[in-house]
Amino acid sequence: MQKIVMILKFTNKAFMIGVALLVAQATVVAQDVVEVDSTGTVSSAVITTVKDSVKTFKKFRVDGVAGVVGEYIVLDSDIDKKYIEIQSQGFSVEGVTRCQLLGTLLEEKLYAHHAVQDSIVVTNDQINGSVDQQIDYMVSQLGSEAKVAEYYKKDDISELRTELFEINKVNLMSSEMQRAVIEAVEITPEEVRTFYNSIPEEDRPVFGAELEVAQIIIKPDIPEEERQKVIDKLEEFRVGIVENGESFATKAVLYSQDPGSSSKGGKISLTKKDPFVKEFKEMAFSLQEGEVSEPFETIFGFHILIVDKIRGREVDVRHILLIPDVTTETVDFARAKIDTIRQRIINKELTFAEAAKSESDEEETKFDGGQLINPVTGDTRFDLTKMDPTLSAQVYNLKDGEVSSIFTDKDQTGRKKFKILIVTNRYEEHKASYAQDYERIKAIALKDKQKRVILDWQNEKIKETYVNINKEYYDCDFTSDWLKN
Repeated sequence: MQKIVMILKFTNKAFMIGVALLVAQATVVAQDVVEVDSTGTVSSAVITTVKDSVKTFKKFRVDGVAGVVGEYIVLDSDIDKKYIEIQSQGFSVEGVTRCQLLGTLLEEKLYAHHAVQDSIVVTNDQINGSVDQQIDYMVSQLGSEAKVAEYYKKDDISELRTELFEINKVNLMSSEMQRAVIEAVEITPEEVRTFYNSIPEEDRPVFGAELEVAQIIIKPDIPEEERQKVIDKLEEFRVGIVENGESFATKAVLYSQDPGSSSKGGKISLTKKDPFVKEFKEMAFSLQEGEVSEPFETIFGFHILIVDKIRGREVDVRHILLIPDVTTETVDFARAKIDTIRQRIINKELTFAEAAKSESDEEETKFDGGQLINPVTGDTRFDLTKMDPTLSAQVYNLKDGEVSSIFTDKDQTGRKKFKILIVTNRYEEHKASYAQDYERIKAIALKDKQKRVILDWQNEKIKETYVNINKEYYDCDFTSDWLKN
């Protein structure tokens, strides 16, 4: 599969391109008319056949079209932009060919085309989130929205936002389709062993020095009176909205403590597959349009929620989040508690794992002795050169069996929490070993299998999809069979 380079793509305004599939013979010739919008998408009028009685044609091609996949077009200018954008992100383009970049673009369009065929949906909230991040980054680089619009030759920022919306929609659909292709791929222990044995001894990877780390978390309690104060406030909002017709969106802007949605009147769009906490999703999909929930609790605090619109599998909601406060007294008590736990471990009154299981407030780790999971690899090992800098600084100088000092951290809501850490295992730099590094080797073998599944899927779908590659690229050595040889 071609190497995928995640970059932004900006295209020109809508225009029309006539693509003639020419046959040099003295018979009736069909001419294909393709309408292309600013995202490189062919309109519903694609492949409209027009009869032409001219007996002979001089062969020519329409300049600028590198290839067509389904309803999507890839332009030569798209390849040019890829080069510029890779360089603008600080990466070298040395050795990167136009053929490679065209292959990547064709893959993206193939995924997006079949995402539509398979009814894969991306929410407006997902798309707008990506657009917002891109706009924010551009503003941080250029200084203002007006300067961003001027730089990209747009009348205003809303015009650029509209184009970015369509571009991100295609990119997200492509990503979701690729995820759907590989999500069911599994690998057996025998396949892992075969993969490992297929790697020559001298080519086996070298793994850097790694640590396994455990932690104990103590959080200050939230007094019951603080919890009730927040619930009463949300109930007051609910009565005003339901009985007096007050604006939910206005109250969200004024009072919600959710930084991601408060400025948008608390608005969020979601499907059941989106990664929201269980309680929030259950409430969002249990209400009718216009219905306002009672106050309910999640790990973030207390909410009320209203359903704006139900659109098939997607629902638009607004919510107000209020976070109950901890008090100075409960913070001091938590600090004293973790200090006592630390001293008991040092005095060998109990092990770190025992203390984690009986005392830690972190449900995700306490029953495994506080063992941390690497969010990147999914296993318990942390490469010293790739660790989170804060965590690395906290454990780097710890000796075997040594309990760290007490660190102050913050939870998802910004409230204080306290933690202690211990290094539970160390692995020196070494060449990959099947017994010692099974999980790491399994992950590499699974990725290799996923790549082969993706390539097979691409070649199968290419056969059943309308694909037309400009003759200028016939000499490209594509990984997938884009030329349908």
